[in-house]
Amino acid sequence: MIGIPLGMIVGNGVEWLVHKHLLHGRGRRKASFWSFHWHEHHREVRLNDHVDRFYQRPVFGWHAQGKEALSLLGGCVLVTPLFPVAPFFVGTLWCWAGYYHHVHRRSHTDPEWARQHLPWHYDHHMGPNQDANWCVTFPWWDHVLGTREPYLGTEREERDRARRQERLARKAAADGAPAPAPAPA
Repeated sequence: MIGIPLGMIVGNGVEWLVHKHLLHGRGRRKASFWSFHWHEHHREVRLNDHVDRFYQRPVFGWHAQGKEALSLLGGCVLVTPLFPVAPFFVGTLWCWAGYYHHVHRRSHTDPEWARQHLPWHYDHHMGPNQDANWCVTFPWWDHVLGTREPYLGTEREERDRARRQERLARKAAADGAPAPAPAPA
């Protein structure tokens, strides 16, 4: 049974490491497999107030959401040989991967849910420093490693949200569409 808490600690640690070193480290180079995260996902989220409209498309495809799912599945396959000796550990990592996919997708299709339930992930995308707040599911390793930087609820976040709403209203007016409703505070 020790495998369950160990799986949670390792799952969150791998999430932190992969996000920091692969998705943001190697992912900044456009030729990298990992570039989908920085060049597609982050751009989309910053332009649309934490929404990634591409989560509406099917997960199967050679795009950011498909590569994310493929990477999670690949991680699950990598730990599968350990199942006979550490079934609770491996099972927890499998569950962690599924949970990660679920909450990450939901956070970018329902930004108000993300603000309430995953503020550290909202801070990662919408805060001034996108090279902090690496954890998605829980901010454990961000706290341990000192990479947690709160943004939600600060004066800066309030000013930034007002500016984004103005930009979206101008864009809607230029497109001839009705202005979007102001985001709740």
